[in-house]
Amino acid sequence: MAAICLIFFGFVYGFAGTGVAQVLFKHQADGSITANGSTLIGQNWSSSKWFHGRPDDTGPYAADPKNDVAGGDNPLEANGVSGESGASNLGPRSKTLLENTQALATYWHRRGVDPTPDLVTTSASGYDPDIAPADALVQIPMVAKATGISASALRALINRQTHGAQFGFLGGSYVVVLQLNEALAALR
Repeated sequence: MAAICLIFFGFVYGFAGTGVAQVLFKHQADGSITANGSTLIGQNWSSSKWFHGRPDDTGPYAADPKNDVAGGDNPLEANGVSGESGASNLGPRSKTLLENTQALATYWHRRGVDPTPDLVTTSASGYDPDIAPADALVQIPMVAKATGISASALRALINRQTHGAQFGFLGGSYVVVLQLNEALAALR
Protein backbone atom coordinates (compact mmCIF):
# COMPACT_ATOMS: atom_id res chain seq x y z
CA MET A 1 0.00 0.00 0.00
CA ALA A 2 2.82 2.40 0.83
CA ALA A 3 4.45 1.76 -2.54
CA ILE A 4 1.21 2.52 -4.35
CA CYS A 5 0.81 5.79 -2.42
CA LEU A 6 4.42 6.69 -3.15
CA ILE A 7 3.99 6.06 -6.85
CA PHE A 8 0.67 7.89 -7.03
CA PHE A 9 1.54 10.95 -4.94
CA GLY A 10 5.22 11.02 -5.87
CA PHE A 11 4.88 10.67 -9.61
CA VAL A 12 1.38 10.43 -11.09
CA TYR A 13 -0.04 13.38 -9.14
CA GLY A 14 3.03 15.53 -9.89
CA PHE A 15 3.00 14.73 -13.61
CA ALA A 16 -0.76 15.30 -13.80
CA GLY A 17 -0.41 18.70 -12.14
CA THR A 18 2.42 19.65 -14.48
CA GLY A 19 0.38 18.51 -17.48
CA VAL A 20 -2.67 20.52 -16.45
CA ALA A 21 -0.51 23.60 -15.85
CA GLN A 22 1.15 23.23 -19.28
CA VAL A 23 -2.21 22.87 -21.04
CA LEU A 24 -4.20 25.55 -19.21
CA PHE A 25 -1.54 28.02 -18.00
CA LYS A 26 1.49 27.44 -20.25
CA HIS A 27 2.84 31.01 -20.16
CA GLN A 28 2.72 31.19 -16.35
CA ALA A 29 3.92 27.60 -15.85
CA ASP A 30 6.97 28.35 -18.00
CA GLY A 31 7.82 31.42 -15.90
CA SER A 32 6.23 34.08 -18.13
CA ILE A 33 9.57 34.63 -19.84
CA THR A 34 10.04 37.25 -22.54
CA ALA A 35 13.22 38.14 -24.41
CA ASN A 36 14.13 40.53 -21.57
CA GLY A 37 13.06 38.69 -18.43
CA SER A 38 9.96 37.45 -16.64
CA THR A 39 6.73 39.41 -16.43
CA LEU A 40 6.12 37.84 -13.00
CA ILE A 41 9.24 39.23 -11.29
CA GLY A 42 10.25 42.87 -11.15
CA GLN A 43 13.38 43.84 -13.09
CA ASN A 44 15.89 46.52 -12.14
CA TRP A 45 15.90 49.48 -14.50
CA SER A 46 18.71 51.84 -13.61
CA SER A 47 18.72 54.20 -16.59
CA SER A 48 16.50 57.26 -16.82
CA LYS A 49 15.66 56.06 -20.35
CA TRP A 50 13.36 53.41 -18.86
CA PHE A 51 10.39 53.34 -16.54
CA HIS A 52 11.22 51.94 -13.10
CA GLY A 53 9.24 49.64 -10.86
CA ARG A 54 8.87 49.70 -7.11
CA PRO A 55 12.05 49.44 -5.07
CA ASP A 56 13.18 45.95 -4.22
CA ASP A 57 15.90 44.46 -2.08
CA THR A 58 18.64 44.87 -4.69
CA GLY A 59 18.26 48.51 -5.66
CA PRO A 60 18.70 50.16 -8.13
CA TYR A 61 18.29 53.14 -5.86
CA ALA A 62 21.44 54.83 -4.60
CA ALA A 63 21.52 55.61 -0.88
CA ASP A 64 24.51 57.94 -1.20
CA PRO A 65 23.39 61.32 -2.62
CA LYS A 66 26.84 61.73 -4.23
CA ASN A 67 26.37 58.41 -6.02
CA ASP A 68 24.23 59.51 -8.94
CA VAL A 69 24.69 56.27 -10.85
CA ALA A 70 22.02 53.78 -9.92
CA GLY A 71 23.36 50.46 -8.77
CA GLY A 72 26.70 52.01 -7.81
CA ASP A 73 28.95 51.38 -4.84
CA ASN A 74 26.36 52.12 -2.19
CA PRO A 75 23.03 50.50 -3.16
CA LEU A 76 20.10 51.02 -0.86
CA GLU A 77 18.84 47.63 0.11
CA ALA A 78 15.26 48.62 0.74
CA ASN A 79 14.36 45.34 2.44
CA GLY A 80 17.55 45.30 4.46
CA VAL A 81 19.22 42.14 3.17
CA SER A 82 20.26 41.78 -0.44
CA GLY A 83 18.93 38.69 -2.17
CA GLU A 84 16.09 37.98 0.24
CA SER A 85 12.48 38.52 -0.67
CA GLY A 86 10.00 39.71 1.87
CA ALA A 87 8.92 42.64 3.91
CA SER A 88 11.43 44.49 6.07
CA ASN A 89 9.03 44.53 9.03
CA LEU A 90 10.12 48.08 9.80
CA GLY A 91 7.46 49.91 11.78
CA PRO A 92 6.19 53.46 11.24
CA ARG A 93 8.58 54.82 13.88
CA SER A 94 11.63 53.07 12.42
CA LYS A 95 14.60 55.37 11.80
CA THR A 96 15.87 52.96 9.11
CA LEU A 97 12.55 53.07 7.27
CA LEU A 98 12.56 56.87 7.37
CA GLU A 99 16.15 57.04 6.09
CA ASN A 100 15.43 54.55 3.29
CA THR A 101 12.32 56.43 2.22
CA GLN A 102 14.15 59.76 2.25
CA ALA A 103 16.99 58.27 0.18
CA LEU A 104 14.50 56.95 -2.34
CA ALA A 105 12.74 60.32 -2.52
CA THR A 106 16.13 61.98 -3.13
CA TYR A 107 16.87 59.45 -5.86
CA TRP A 108 13.63 60.33 -7.65
CA HIS A 109 13.92 64.10 -7.16
CA ARG A 110 17.40 64.06 -8.73
CA ARG A 111 15.75 62.59 -11.81
CA GLY A 112 12.99 65.20 -11.93
CA VAL A 113 10.27 62.92 -10.60
CA ASP A 114 7.86 63.72 -7.79
CA PRO A 115 7.47 60.13 -6.55
CA THR A 116 4.26 58.47 -5.51
CA PRO A 117 4.24 56.55 -2.20
CA ASP A 118 4.64 53.25 -4.08
CA LEU A 119 7.86 54.43 -5.72
CA VAL A 120 9.53 54.98 -2.33
CA THR A 121 8.23 51.88 -0.54
CA THR A 122 8.65 48.20 -1.25
CA SER A 123 5.84 45.75 -1.73
CA ALA A 124 5.38 42.80 0.59
CA SER A 125 7.46 40.50 -1.61
CA GLY A 126 9.92 43.14 -2.79
CA TYR A 127 9.71 41.82 -6.36
CA ASP A 128 6.48 43.16 -7.84
CA PRO A 129 6.60 43.29 -11.64
CA ASP A 130 3.95 45.95 -11.93
CA ILE A 131 3.12 49.47 -10.81
CA ALA A 132 -0.02 51.59 -10.76
CA PRO A 133 -0.59 53.78 -13.81
CA ALA A 134 0.00 56.85 -11.59
CA ASP A 135 3.49 55.51 -10.77
CA ALA A 136 4.30 55.34 -14.49
CA LEU A 137 2.76 58.73 -15.28
CA VAL A 138 4.93 60.60 -12.75
CA GLN A 139 8.03 59.17 -14.47
CA ILE A 140 7.15 60.73 -17.84
CA PRO A 141 9.34 63.86 -17.35
CA MET A 142 12.39 61.68 -16.59
CA VAL A 143 11.88 59.32 -19.54
CA ALA A 144 10.93 62.13 -21.94
CA LYS A 145 14.07 64.08 -21.07
CA ALA A 146 16.33 61.01 -21.42
CA THR A 147 14.80 59.69 -24.65
CA GLY A 148 13.49 62.78 -26.43
CA ILE A 149 10.07 61.13 -26.79
CA SER A 150 7.21 63.55 -26.21
CA ALA A 151 5.22 63.42 -22.99
CA SER A 152 1.99 62.87 -24.94
CA ALA A 153 3.47 59.84 -26.75
CA LEU A 154 4.64 58.38 -23.42
CA ARG A 155 1.23 59.01 -21.85
CA ALA A 156 -0.44 57.18 -24.77
CA LEU A 157 2.05 54.31 -24.38
CA ILE A 158 1.22 53.99 -20.68
CA ASN A 159 -2.51 53.99 -21.47
CA ARG A 160 -2.01 51.17 -24.03
CA GLN A 161 0.00 49.15 -21.50
CA THR A 162 -2.46 49.60 -18.61
CA HIS A 163 -4.32 46.45 -17.60
CA GLY A 164 -7.65 46.65 -15.78
CA ALA A 165 -8.52 44.99 -12.51
CA GLN A 166 -8.54 41.20 -12.63
CA PHE A 167 -12.01 39.95 -13.58
CA GLY A 168 -13.04 43.60 -13.65
CA PHE A 169 -13.23 43.97 -9.87
CA LEU A 170 -10.21 42.39 -8.12
CA GLY A 171 -7.51 44.95 -7.35
CA GLY A 172 -6.85 48.02 -9.42
CA SER A 173 -5.39 48.93 -12.78
CA TYR A 174 -1.71 48.12 -13.24
CA VAL A 175 1.18 48.39 -15.69
CA VAL A 176 3.77 45.59 -16.04
CA VAL A 177 7.04 47.54 -16.12
CA LEU A 178 8.86 45.02 -18.30
CA GLN A 179 6.13 45.11 -20.94
CA LEU A 180 5.99 48.92 -20.77
CA ASN A 181 9.74 49.14 -21.35
CA GLU A 182 9.59 46.61 -24.19
CA ALA A 183 6.89 48.75 -25.83
CA LEU A 184 9.04 51.83 -25.18
CA ALA A 185 11.99 50.15 -26.94
CA ALA A 186 9.76 49.38 -29.92
CA LEU A 187 8.57 53.00 -29.97
CA ARG A 188 12.10 54.35 -30.38
